[in-house]
Parts: sequence; C-alpha cells; structure tokens
Amino acid sequence: QVNLVESGGGLVQAGGSLRLSCAASGLTFGSYTMGWFRQAPGKEREFVAAIRWSGFSTSYLDSVKGRFTISRDNAKKLVYLQMNSLKPEDTAVYYCAATLTPGSRWLSNYDYWGQGTQVTVSS
Repeated sequence: QVNLVESGGGLVQAGGSLRLSCAASGLTFGSYTMGWFRQAPGKEREFVAAIRWSGFSTSYLDSVKGRFTISRDNAKKLVYLQMNSLKPEDTAVYYCAATLTPGSRWLSNYDYWGQGTQVTVSS
C-alpha cells in the first residue's frame, strides 16, 4: 500500500517561510518523479513543482520560481518544498504526489496522492 504523508503546513505572515515535507512508503521511491500541487478554495488543483528521481531536474510554476525550492532525499524517502517570501495568494492546501512520468506537470499523470496540508499566509 502506497502512502504519502505531508507535514509542515501552518499559518505564516506574508514574507515568511515554511518547509513542507512528504514522507513516502510502499513504493520504489527512487523511481518516481515527485510533485507538489496546491488547491485554493474555489479553485482547481494546480501544479507547483516537480523533481525527477535523480533530484537534478526540477520544474516550477512560474509564480513560485525563485521563491520555492523542491528537493528530495531518496535514502529517507522524503520530498521537501521550501517556501520563502510567501504571499497571501499562496494560501492553499498543498498536496504531495508521485508519478512514473518523468517531470510531469499534469495532475492526471500522478498515480498517488497525499491527504494534503494547509498553508495559510496572512497579509
């Protein structure tokens, strides 16, 4: 059974930072591209960042480039999202996901999902 469990969400003021973590189990972690998505109230879930199995190839939503950094530790089966210079528009539930499609930004390509962690940025 595959499980992805996110942690690290919370309430932060604009300009602040948070680091999200996602712990994976039940899959060959090093074979998967790992992604972060987010869903704000009343909006569709959107791609935020992805990292390929090696950790050397990453991609980002344009609006988070330069502020967010995705990374992974294959030995510990963890993926991280470091979020700096947070803005109120970053408020959403953040989801970790796994896919065998290298570097995918497409939600439909992701096979496994976590339950999400809430990030709230106050102005």
